[in-house]
Amino acid sequence: MMHEVYISLGSNIGDRKRFLQDAVNAINEKIGSVRNISSIYETPSWGFEGEAFFNVCLLLKTWLTPTEVLTELLNIERQLGRVRSSLKKGYQSRCIDLDILLFDDITLNTNELTIPHPQLPNRKFVLFPLAEIASEKKHPVIQKSIATLKDETSDTSDIQKITEKLISPRFNSPFANYNYIAIEGNIGAGKTTLATKIAEDFNAKLILERFSDNPFLPKFYENPKRYGFTLEMSFLTERYQAVSEQLMQLDLFKQFVVSDYDIFKSLIFSKVTLTEDEFILYRKLFYILHNQIIKPDLYVYLYQNTDRLIENIAKRGRSYEKNISADYLKRIQEEYLSFIQQSNMENTLIIDITCLDFVKNKEDYDYIIQKISNFSK
Repeated sequence: MMHEVYISLGSNIGDRKRFLQDAVNAINEKIGSVRNISSIYETPSWGFEGEAFFNVCLLLKTWLTPTEVLTELLNIERQLGRVRSSLKKGYQSRCIDLDILLFDDITLNTNELTIPHPQLPNRKFVLFPLAEIASEKKHPVIQKSIATLKDETSDTSDIQKITEKLISPRFNSPFANYNYIAIEGNIGAGKTTLATKIAEDFNAKLILERFSDNPFLPKFYENPKRYGFTLEMSFLTERYQAVSEQLMQLDLFKQFVVSDYDIFKSLIFSKVTLTEDEFILYRKLFYILHNQIIKPDLYVYLYQNTDRLIENIAKRGRSYEKNISADYLKRIQEEYLSFIQQSNMENTLIIDITCLDFVKNKEDYDYIIQKISNFSK
């Protein structure tokens, strides 16, 4: 699940603007996608005698948990030179200070982290920049908007918006050359998760396969011979209709389209599932539809070995998948790779993710994105 996090950044030592910019860049690189940044506000030191602070707030989209975000923020503080000392009590000057203000609409109270930030309603240097980018956002405990909290705060300290601004982290999208990308792979390879992450992070229109709505899927796993042809025909028509409709509906606010399947998977699975006579008939019907549909500019095939696929399938706990055999998965994998090879698909990128966890490890996710970026050059 993609989370919406508001973070406060402050600095009152050295080149304050540079420290803030470096922190923004590091957050975008290590934690998630920075979507919005407020203006810079200058305020006196709060709670101690020291130089004036530069303060900003930003909106972050991330897949990490609150604890993981906190850990990464502390790492960024250390990398930028902040040293937290347990010997000094109270507030101190610092080159960078990063705090989680809001995380979705959750409340959390642990020894390490409190969400929403307990001092949020009492600090102008937080409320003013936060109201600039989230004026209508409601405090999940007080149930008042940030704009209202800003107007009602008891903090009477001076605050001034300066003319200098931070730069939003920019990148050359690895998908700039593509209008339509399909993420493919075996059962349990992580197609839906990766397609969803890409859509969120790179502003793409997302097309997901509606396999859970197919009434024949549970029946097929119970009796493959009886329901194989019915299942494959239903999937073929559903995939054709969904892709055709979605690609015809232009979205001016999205950069490209990403899906967690391509219609050619119908041919792969049917070859394994159906009898020879059934497959001959099915293939004729498939190519009639396949010739009429828009093809992806890029296929990304996620390769995982069979043991890892079985682990992933078990983790998601779908009852109708419990009897999927290793042999079935191997046959599907072989047919995918054979189809890709025989079709001489030059726009197909195969990525071995057997040893990767692109959900928990951002480095693994960045590796996949980099592979796609390099492939498109």
